[in-house]
Amino acid sequence: MPYSLAIFDLDGTLADSFPWFLRTINEVADHFDFRRVREEDVESLRLASTREILGFLDVPLWKLPAIMRHARRLKADAAAEISLFPGVETMLNTLAENGVQLALVSSDSEANAREKLGDTARLFSHFDCSASVFGKPAKFRRVIRRAGIAPARVIAIGDEVRDIEAARAVGIACGAVNWGYAAPAALQALAPDHMFAHISEIVDAVCPIPARA
Repeated sequence: MPYSLAIFDLDGTLADSFPWFLRTINEVADHFDFRRVREEDVESLRLASTREILGFLDVPLWKLPAIMRHARRLKADAAAEISLFPGVETMLNTLAENGVQLALVSSDSEANAREKLGDTARLFSHFDCSASVFGKPAKFRRVIRRAGIAPARVIAIGDEVRDIEAARAVGIACGAVNWGYAAPAALQALAPDHMFAHISEIVDAVCPIPARA
């Protein structure tokens, strides 16, 4: 069915930040005294749930707010290194031109998000950022209330297991992209409503556009 509101994640979904993350994670690990990530750990972590990742890294939950604030500052400093995936601008413009409200719910700050989005930030009607690791359900609910859209007409699109779990927690459809942080197999195991292999597929799922005669 067509959707009236599409809630996007940013990192790994719209913005290609995973290479930056891999370059930065061990600096953060040393700063906050949790386990470093070896090259051989990366693929197994991409297959893991959020709680499994935190367990592997030996990160206590009480440290997460400080870690995320620190990561946002580092990401702000590295904004020039992080670009949108090819095709994102065209996809977002097409959705907006066809009447789909766009929202962004991200663990990054709104300032960082707007800088990464550049001119496409104007297409978004709603921003609800600085989400905690497990805080997206509350932000989804708030965005849906602000948009005034029935949950049955809302889809959340992200690249991590927690994005699917958050969408399910609030009773909205979920789409998962296979070019982000989590491995496609980890996402497929949760049977999202839509699995995207290419950015161009998002428009067809969110607002199918009839072919012109």
